[in-house]
Amino acid sequence: MEKTTQSNDMLIPESFESGTNVESKNDEVVTRISDLSKKGYQLLKDNDIQGAKKAFSEILEIEENNNYALVGLGDTERKLNHINDAITYYKKCLEYYPANNYALFGLADCYKAQNQFVKAIEIWQQYLVHDDKNITVITRVADAYRKIHDFRKSKDLYLKVLDMEKDNAYALIGLGHLNYDFKEYKEALYYWTRIYELNDKDTVDIRVLTAIGNCHRKLKTFEEGTKYFEMALEREPANFYALFGLADCYRGMNQQFKSIFYWNKILEIDPKNKVILTRAGDAYRTTGNYDEAKAYYNKALEIDFDIYAAIGLALICKGEGNNEEAAKRFENLIKNDPRNGRLYVDLAECYVSMNRKQEAIKVLSDFMKMDNRNTAVRNTLEKLQRN
Repeated sequence: MEKTTQSNDMLIPESFESGTNVESKNDEVVTRISDLSKKGYQLLKDNDIQGAKKAFSEILEIEENNNYALVGLGDTERKLNHINDAITYYKKCLEYYPANNYALFGLADCYKAQNQFVKAIEIWQQYLVHDDKNITVITRVADAYRKIHDFRKSKDLYLKVLDMEKDNAYALIGLGHLNYDFKEYKEALYYWTRIYELNDKDTVDIRVLTAIGNCHRKLKTFEEGTKYFEMALEREPANFYALFGLADCYRGMNQQFKSIFYWNKILEIDPKNKVILTRAGDAYRTTGNYDEAKAYYNKALEIDFDIYAAIGLALICKGEGNNEEAAKRFENLIKNDPRNGRLYVDLAECYVSMNRKQEAIKVLSDFMKMDNRNTAVRNTLEKLQRN
């Protein structure tokens, strides 16, 4: 097999012979094709897409269906994000040269770009028949299995890469994503931390820092998480994921005033973010600042209906002792979300506060007929029935 130069984007041949029977051509034609091939791929490396396209097209004028020219044109179209045109060139090459690895690689990457991961896997598997040690391709296949949620096959291939090349960055990153996607946060943390350890902390990709922070956030080791989000913010003060991570970590540590600071930092950048407006409203409500909480919830509802903002306003009514209004709000919310057990508990508590205990028992009992596994509803009901 011909030697290749590997990158995370494409395989580029290091030699540029034409791929037809050179004995049938005179030396001048062979040299011309070889020179144009070299020129085309060099221009491609230099990101001169139109120049590369012109060079490869000239080859086809000399030799119809030349494999390097067809692959080169496929690569140029892929760089221009003309995926369907690229597919056409790669497939045409494979009609004449079914084992051409460059065409197989390019075609698989096109299918990947179109989120056709099953097709991409099929083509990469054909590639691996000819080159089963190609780490770039193996990680591509592992990535594709991850995208179609085949945890076992994806993990096996990433681990195979690590056996071939210890601490391969793409495999470690892939394993981090894979385990995170499947909620295996401790394992994800191990792989992301390994990436962090292999790099200078001042230059490591910010996404690694926020990924480690998010693992700690999911594991509820919030204090550890804040360290990584803060490192990310030092380098990029407006990074959404770092701001969100810090706000959520401080919320988890019940340091609501700090979480409010970071929710508002996000809103300075994105004032119409409904989710963040609601989170900020929750934080203000938890600190007892009902006026600010109402303002944020209402801003969220002005953008679009948000169940959490609506719940927040109902809880404020309840917190202010306006149980009649709170009960009406919870009753309306239940009509729109009849399987939300939290709403029934809050409504029942409003009824109890208004000396309507039997109505509270009935509303909880009605819910239990739909879902008898809800612990919060069951516990509230049993407590009311005992007293």
